[in-house]
Amino acid sequence: MAIRSLKTGVYSRSMLVGNDYYIPPAFESIATATGTSSSGTITFSSIPSTFKHLQIRALIRTDEAGATETNCYLQVNGVTSSSYAYHWLRGNGTAAAAAGAATQTITFPANATGASAAASTMGVFIADILDYGSTTKNKTFRYFSGYDLNGSGEVRVASGLFNLTNAITSIELKTSAGNWTTASSFALYGIKEA
Repeated sequence: MAIRSLKTGVYSRSMLVGNDYYIPPAFESIATATGTSSSGTITFSSIPSTFKHLQIRALIRTDEAGATETNCYLQVNGVTSSSYAYHWLRGNGTAAAAAGAATQTITFPANATGASAAASTMGVFIADILDYGSTTKNKTFRYFSGYDLNGSGEVRVASGLFNLTNAITSIELKTSAGNWTTASSFALYGIKEA
């Protein structure tokens, strides 16, 4: 089968002839962390400004007594003023729900499992922080998360806003109650522009 080059119009058996190749953006590990069972905060600090975007990947569980699920919050640069917003949509296989809030002191990426959840069940999330180094635009976040309760649970898509133009140099991931267990793990990646 002959394929015509989009660039030169030349026919060839190779679809690469005459076409530019594509290199996808590269992910580079910046830092990792694990829960200590003595703190409800994980901090990534001194984030280099050499990337286009950031991504956080996490497996999360807290030791909050009596809870099957608990909230995970995100703050940047130590800012605790009402400079955040979020909205989310979730489903659990039976029903869907949505919510949002502005002028918050946090943004809300995910739920973790708590101490009353079945042993070894975890929450998980991936958070993208777009154009984190820009000093001319507010920062946006997008989240995909879920958790398993050994037969129930939910999946969630969400977005967040840091309503300031400051470049992001540090990130804190906090529990709403309790501490991150030692099974919790967090990884921060930089995404290079293609």
